[in-house]
Amino acid sequence: MSILEVIRRSADFLARKGVASPRLQVELLLAHLLQMPRMKLYLSFERVLAGAELDALRALVQRRGQREPLQYIAGSTSFCGLEIAVSRDVLIPRPETELLAERAWIFLQKAAGVPRALDLGTGSGCLAIALACHAPQAEICATDFSGPALELARRNAETHQVSGRIQFCAGDLLAAAPAEAPFDLIVSNPPYIPTARIGTLEAEVRDYEPHSALDGGADGQDFYRRIAAEAGARLRPAGCLMVELDEEGAEGTRQIFQSAGWIIEGVEKDYNGHPRILIARPAAKPQDGASVDELTHEKHG
Repeated sequence: MSILEVIRRSADFLARKGVASPRLQVELLLAHLLQMPRMKLYLSFERVLAGAELDALRALVQRRGQREPLQYIAGSTSFCGLEIAVSRDVLIPRPETELLAERAWIFLQKAAGVPRALDLGTGSGCLAIALACHAPQAEICATDFSGPALELARRNAETHQVSGRIQFCAGDLLAAAPAEAPFDLIVSNPPYIPTARIGTLEAEVRDYEPHSALDGGADGQDFYRRIAAEAGARLRPAGCLMVELDEEGAEGTRQIFQSAGWIIEGVEKDYNGHPRILIARPAAKPQDGASVDELTHEKHG
C-alpha cells in the first residue's frame, strides 16, 4: 500500500473516531514512524510501505483512534523550539505556556547580576529548561511533588545541556524550594481546571493527562490561593511573579492576588485574545524604581 493510500484510509478511520484534523494526525504519525520531515511525505506519496511499516503504523493509528494524544504516542513535543520528552506522568506543554516562558526569560535577561528563578510544578521541565536556555546567566530551581515527573524533567535538562544550572527539588510548591536566598522571579503553570469541569474536557486530556496537573479544586483557584499567600516572602523586593491563567477564572485569580497584597502589573492575553498571564510583584516598591513591565518588554524606538 502506498503512503498516499495509507494516509487516506487512516485519516478516514480517525475521523470516524472523532479525532480532530485526522489527516494531519496521520501525517505526523507517519513522519514520526519513518523518521522524516512531514513535508517530505508529499514527495513520497507513491512509495509502497513495507509490511513491518504498515503494522507499526496501524498500531500507532489505533492508539490515536483511542484518543491517546499524539505527543504521548511520539514521546515528545516541541516547546519554544525545544524538543521536550513527555509521558503520561506529565502535562503536555501547550503553546499558550510559551508566552509565559518568553515573558519570563526577557525579565531574566534584563535582570542584573545572577538572577534566581523558581518554577513551581515543573512537570516535564519545559519552563525551567526554556529559561535556562534563553537566560544562561540565571540560576533556576524547579519543584514538583511527582517523582516520575522530576525524573523526566532531569532527563530533558540533560538533553538540552542545562542540567548543571537547574536544581530540581521534590516537594509541594514553595515548601520544596531551598530557603537560603530569595528569588528574583517565580513562575508557575499550576493546576487550574475546576474539578467538575475535568469530566467535560476532550478525551485526550480527560482520559490521558494526569489529573493532579489539571485539578485546581472546586473553583480552580486552590493553587493560586496558596501561591498568593506564600510566594511574596520568597521574592526579592524588586522580584516578579508570573503565573499562567485559566481564561474562565482569570478575573477571580487577579482578585485573589490583589486581595493578598500583590501589585498587579498586568494580565496579558494569549494569541487567541484570552487572558493568559498574570504578572505581579510584592507590595514593596522595587528599589531601583523599574517596573516589571519595563523588564519584560523590549523597547522600540
